[in-house]
Amino acid sequence: MTVASLLRASADDQSGASLSHRLRSRRFEQFERMAVELPRPLSILDIGGTTEFWENRGWADLEGVQITLVNLVAAEQRYDQVVPTVGDATDLSQYEDNSFDLVFSNSVIEHLFSLPQQEAMAREVRRLAPAYWIQTPNYWFPMEPHFLVPGWQYLPERIRVEILTRRSVGWMGHTPDRARAQELIREVRLLRRRELKALFGDATLIPERFGGLVKSWTAARVPAAPAG
Repeated sequence: MTVASLLRASADDQSGASLSHRLRSRRFEQFERMAVELPRPLSILDIGGTTEFWENRGWADLEGVQITLVNLVAAEQRYDQVVPTVGDATDLSQYEDNSFDLVFSNSVIEHLFSLPQQEAMAREVRRLAPAYWIQTPNYWFPMEPHFLVPGWQYLPERIRVEILTRRSVGWMGHTPDRARAQELIREVRLLRRRELKALFGDATLIPERFGGLVKSWTAARVPAAPAG
């Protein structure tokens, strides 16, 4: 097995034996500890999520929980309590303020190309629910999680384009078309801690550590319980 295939295997969340799956499961346990503090029935908006994600974690038919998925393309609905819908993470004006109890998003905000787009998603998250859980990879963790090349995010764009047009990299595969390679590279904008804190100023930032380094951050907010 090549180094590239080993890296892909370790980052494959669909495999229960992978490092990525174990870390994501550990994060979800943290989420569950937060969610237990919220009253039922509980309405969740998952930006960029899938039915399979909630199914694998036993939430797809959990009593007292309603989950709305929003993606650019809606998948087929398979559970009454998990409803796929179409929407744009940066403009969810089809929903009124505080339409949900909780907004959830896992590794989505870094795919929005630019800081202004990420700011727009953050505004929608804070507008749509009093509680949220937003996870994203850490810019300063040396292994870039999409291209699976150490230090990839620190390289000049022209060098990354050259690499991507010449060989298969991470989950992106071989992309000989330069314009498409450039688009794939520009799509991913990893966030630094200070940027995430600026986007979600009322959140607690929870670090996920691997090898002594912060691999990802979660911006989490649970509203204070009313007095009395």
